[in-house]
Amino acid sequence: MLSNEITAIVGSGPKRKRLGRGKGSGQGKTAGRGHKGYGSRAGASTHLANEGGQMPLFRRLPKRGFNNAQFATRYEIVNVSQLERVFTDGTAVGVEELIGAGLIDSRSSKIKILGDGELTKKLNVTAHKFSKSAEQKISECGGSVKVVA
Repeated sequence: MLSNEITAIVGSGPKRKRLGRGKGSGQGKTAGRGHKGYGSRAGASTHLANEGGQMPLFRRLPKRGFNNAQFATRYEIVNVSQLERVFTDGTAVGVEELIGAGLIDSRSSKIKILGDGELTKKLNVTAHKFSKSAEQKISECGGSVKVVA
């Protein structure tokens, strides 16, 4: 089957309403738009929050709290077990190496190394933040930890 031979399956969707096609259709004369007013005109549309005079839901609910989401510092997380799996003994591990290994997405992201898993290799790791357990595991194997400012 070729892409130009694919067609829609007839009857798979709901039939469209044929508006304004006489009394017998049930949608004749005003075509379901009522009489006069803004809603009867072409191009008329209502705001999503409009509830027809009732107080909109977002105004009925109380405003509470403070959200720090836009100011929060987000870190890409790399576990010690991932470092063990990807890198060889005596390697210097930095942002470029982590990108090359596919452990982080972008050069601009901040990195935090966590201590989940085991480490047996001596690695010189450079990152923005380290958990205490990760720092401990890296230094126990004879590696070094360097925090990027």
